[in-house]
Amino acid sequence: MEDKRILYVSSEVVPYLAENEVSLMSYDVPKMINDQGGQIRIFMPRYGNINERRHQLHEVIRLSGMNLVVNDLDMPLIIKVASIPKERIQVYFIDNDEYFKRKATFTDEEGIMYPDNDERAIFFAKGVVETVKKLNWVPDIIHVHGWMAGVLPLYLKHYYKDDALFENTKIVTSVYGQSFEGSLNEKMIDKILFDGIAKDEVELLEDPSYENIIKISVNNSDAVIIASESVPANLTKYIESSGKPFLPFVPKDGFAEAYTEFYKNTVL
Repeated sequence: MEDKRILYVSSEVVPYLAENEVSLMSYDVPKMINDQGGQIRIFMPRYGNINERRHQLHEVIRLSGMNLVVNDLDMPLIIKVASIPKERIQVYFIDNDEYFKRKATFTDEEGIMYPDNDERAIFFAKGVVETVKKLNWVPDIIHVHGWMAGVLPLYLKHYYKDDALFENTKIVTSVYGQSFEGSLNEKMIDKILFDGIAKDEVELLEDPSYENIIKISVNNSDAVIIASESVPANLTKYIESSGKPFLPFVPKDGFAEAYTEFYKNTVL
């Protein structure tokens, strides 16, 4: 993977958040490619429970300052950056006081999902793309992890379809086990339609459940990785029948070789 450019976009990444399947793989896969000489960058949201002082986050003024429109509201984009110790891996944080200042990731103290998680996901997707454009860094692959990043493939394939920067970029989605019950805000589909994306592309989001968000991500990806043993059977069946190239689940002790071969032989 020497000199290949891979952009990792994830809901969660260690060491910035607690360990789980998504956060661990969102660290292990980039590290593996970095060790092989690939050029990688990681993007994640800057949740309020990330300790900025301990992890040495700092704002990148030249990348911050633009406004992103979400549901007809201008929302300021703030970009912060940090380096994973000892790995020389840069992590970019998408931040906005309205969406990400609260001291938790997806739920309040009662364990109830934030009602604006849908808007946070849209803001995150747009923030990643706009920042990569400002960096003028053309990825060969964009690899998506976690549902908060789930609408990024949709926006890349439709909202940003005329952007020459991503003309030859391939999108890979890693699919994990169910991570939330119920559905996001029922108005999510209207907020995406506001951005001019055709209704037939997002009809699944009339019910913005975990499974339907991941199905939207799969529909707009070039390849799929089943990254967990606990992927719901409905989702596994959907992936298998999608016609997309996919990599079945590989245990952690063998993922490095399997992912590298999948990138080289299927995606690139």
